[in-house]
Amino acid sequence: MDILETHAYDRRQRRNMSCALLFSLLPFFLSTALYFYLWTPDSPASITSAGVKSAPTLLLAAVVLSWNGGQSVLGVVGGLLFSAVGDCCLVWPELFLHGMGAFAVAHLLYSLTFLSGRYATDSSSSLNRFLYLILFITGTGFYVYIYPFLQKVPNSELLVPGVGVYTALIALMGSLAIRTRHAATLLGSLIFMVSDMSLALQVFKVTAPMEHGNAIVMVTYYLAQLLIAVGDVRATENEDDFAKWKRA
Repeated sequence: MDILETHAYDRRQRRNMSCALLFSLLPFFLSTALYFYLWTPDSPASITSAGVKSAPTLLLAAVVLSWNGGQSVLGVVGGLLFSAVGDCCLVWPELFLHGMGAFAVAHLLYSLTFLSGRYATDSSSSLNRFLYLILFITGTGFYVYIYPFLQKVPNSELLVPGVGVYTALIALMGSLAIRTRHAATLLGSLIFMVSDMSLALQVFKVTAPMEHGNAIVMVTYYLAQLLIAVGDVRATENEDDFAKWKRA
């Protein structure tokens, strides 16, 4: 009976924590809706537009910080903060390289987080190794595909190697997300790759201008960041549950 009561209590606790997490994410959802409400294709670059664009990411960082504490500053919180810097930079096309650098740091911080002991890991299975290979082949193939277009853009001498390094970093981040065995973390990382690929196709003029191109990039981007943030909070919850089980 005690065991049944303990399980029931744990279920109630998880349900309450899920409700609390959803409530704490309301500012993120509202700020995301505000961005799409205010954005138009001819929106001028300004500090205001940069603030509106980066607000959802900053609010996600605040949520993760409130749940996980200061230890997450060098992890997902730090990645979200650097992502917000990247959001601001990409408002001005001339700061594209700076924005890419900020996102590269974010991917490094995410990768380090996925390697931490808070995440259960499973890197030994043949399926995982196959998925790692698929991700790196996809990243390499995409880079080879856009390489001729990179050579035609201004600052190509910086962008050609820079995009190559960035592609490797995001593929690494996706690979490390696979080994965490967290569905939200994995989906967030993969959707992040889709978002960046969509952005690259448009920025480097690989495809013709798309009517809803920005919406595709930003919907996938915000969704990816949301899933990575929720995955990090859940990882901490699972760690706490495991610690309680050990003490019992």
